[in-house]
Amino acid sequence: MRGLCSNGVKAVALELIPEFERARGIKLYIMWASTNMLLEEINKGATGDLAILTDEAIDDLIRQGKMVAGSRVDLARSAIGIAVRERAPKPDISSADALKQALLSARTISYSKTGISGVYFPTVLERLGIAALVASKVLIPPSGVPVGEVVAKGDAEIGVQQISELLPVPGIEIVGPLPVELQKVTVFSAGLFTGASEPQVANALVTLLTSAAARPVYQRKGMEPVG
Repeated sequence: MRGLCSNGVKAVALELIPEFERARGIKLYIMWASTNMLLEEINKGATGDLAILTDEAIDDLIRQGKMVAGSRVDLARSAIGIAVRERAPKPDISSADALKQALLSARTISYSKTGISGVYFPTVLERLGIAALVASKVLIPPSGVPVGEVVAKGDAEIGVQQISELLPVPGIEIVGPLPVELQKVTVFSAGLFTGASEPQVANALVTLLTSAAARPVYQRKGMEPVG
């Protein structure tokens, strides 16, 4: 089975897929990237059996006829969070004003150029009225480099990304989610490609990803299972 999976769900999938492969005696071939980058690949012709992307992306692909109507299954919700280097002081981010001061005081701020957090966080800076003030200390990591790694190396004082993508990175600590008034919660969903060659295997994987056994895995990885 071939699939495309957003980085936001990667940590969960990597924990659950090995046993799924062993039990069925099969190998899954997964392309990992941000939802936006995966959509670019799909627009270039990439396909497979299953995709795990944002709910909005799955719906759009269904409208385009690239995914099977009615195949969308919501898996989990994910929030954007703030991280600092391990043992570094944790700033107050409990409110919009507190986050504003923390960002203004930070030496460097890192967030990705692509992906949900990377597209959304610049709008947070605009809403806080500090986009121009912090522009010179924003560090965008190279493509494929997690924000957490930049923070762990000490190259950035504050990192902003999906909590589910920050948690697996060693050497950092999660400060917490963005304040409620600035938060963007993303729903990640699975969808079946039109013309999938292994639809039964794809549906079995979705069943696993929505099972009771998967719930604690999502929670450990900083996500809220749907349902």
